[in-house]
Amino acid sequence: MSGPEIFVIIIVALLLFGAEKLPDIAKTVGKGMRDFRKATDDIRREIETSTVDFRKDLTDVSESIRHDVTTYTDKITNDVKDVSQSIKNDMNDVTSEARQGMNDMSASINNDAAEIKENIAKAAEEPATAKEEPIETKEDNDVSTGFYREVKE
Repeated sequence: MSGPEIFVIIIVALLLFGAEKLPDIAKTVGKGMRDFRKATDDIRREIETSTVDFRKDLTDVSESIRHDVTTYTDKITNDVKDVSQSIKNDMNDVTSEARQGMNDMSASINNDAAEIKENIAKAAEEPATAKEEPIETKEDNDVSTGFYREVKE
């Protein structure tokens, strides 16, 4: 409430009750407000004292949960690190085995290629041999080879 509102209320109270009764009314209102404030303080104090145990239990449960969550979080983090390291080690093992296999295969291919080159070089040095001529007798045409073969009757 602002100043003019309080002033209007005082004037209305003065007109209704008169100047003689106004101090008694103010005294009674003041005493009522003091009793009301005392009662609200008592209620507040009673609520606080009755909830102390509840708040303590709530704090204990909260701390216990916080501790458990921290413990499990640390455990999970360590497990994830262990699994990650295990996967990395397994990948390194597989990769090294694959590299070794590729190196072995590459060496084998290079050896085979060297043998083939050597065989080609030898074949190039040998004199050419005469090719077989087809036999021309009673024939049975063998289409797959292009040669005729002799048929005995």
